Amino acid sequence: MCRNIHQLHNFEPPATPDEIHAAALQYVRKIAGSTRPSQANQAAFDAAVAAVAAATAELLDNLVTNAPPKDREVEAAKARARAEKRYAS
Repeated sequence: MCRNIHQLHNFEPPATPDEIHAAALQYVRKIAGSTRPSQANQAAFDAAVAAVAAATAELLDNLVTNAPPKDREVEAAKARARAEKRYAS
């Protein structure tokens, strides 16, 4: 599950709220050990996702770097090339 969590810092344009929420959801799913909580746990699950998303947004807002912003398309192409090499038969 956590392989779906991608780096969100230092990209142009910055991470969107949807990307932050998706990363928080994947994190909480991994920690909880399930992709869908029971009805009894739904409120706690949703609260955890909201808390992690808020903490992530705050972290991203406060991080500083001197490195130039990365391009999402270029980074995605690099990841595809690594995957091709890794999974080549």
